[in-house]
Amino acid sequence: MKTDDLLRVLVADGGTIEPPVATRLWRLLPLGLAATALLFLMALGPRPDIAAAVQTVRFVLKPIEMALPAVLAAALMLRLARPTDQRTARLSAGLAAVAALLVAGVLAELVVVPSSEWGRRLVGERAVACLVSIPVLAAPLLAASLAVLRRGAPRRPGLAGAAAGLFAATAGAAFYALHCPDDSPLFVATWYSLAIVAVTAIGALAGRWLLRW
Repeated sequence: MKTDDLLRVLVADGGTIEPPVATRLWRLLPLGLAATALLFLMALGPRPDIAAAVQTVRFVLKPIEMALPAVLAAALMLRLARPTDQRTARLSAGLAAVAALLVAGVLAELVVVPSSEWGRRLVGERAVACLVSIPVLAAPLLAASLAVLRRGAPRRPGLAGAAAGLFAATAGAAFYALHCPDDSPLFVATWYSLAIVAVTAIGALAGRWLLRW
């Protein structure tokens, strides 16, 4: 092959190089978040008393406790998208710290609130709605995340899928927290966590099937 022909082939191949997984993820994330936000506004919307609710610590903590693990899970997902072993200890520690924050809120609730009120606050008003709404809001983000991960080469596809599920679920829960009238840490720790675990499990199962290579 002549030198000119070889250069033309190399240039042509270079033009078909796909962007890295991180680039693809940050391109699709805004689309997934926009779809989730639109779904939230169309189906739920902010709670009517949100102006008063934002003045209470319990309400403000809900989206924070969901948004923080969403950011950490997105970073974890990026690391797990690579075929080589990646350090995830710090991100895992960060997720554990957020869980500890939620547990601390529950303990504070148990100390401050009379025991006769624990059951009512645990059940809340919208337990079933919470279990349904969070997975529905998470669906666009989970689909987008798995689509991006398929372009990568996760060494542990199930774990990568679980990270995608955790990201989608906590991001969806952050949106739902703006609608939910139940602000008790007992409610959040129970029903939000159940919904998040369910979506994370779906992500893990989907990852084992879709992300194998």
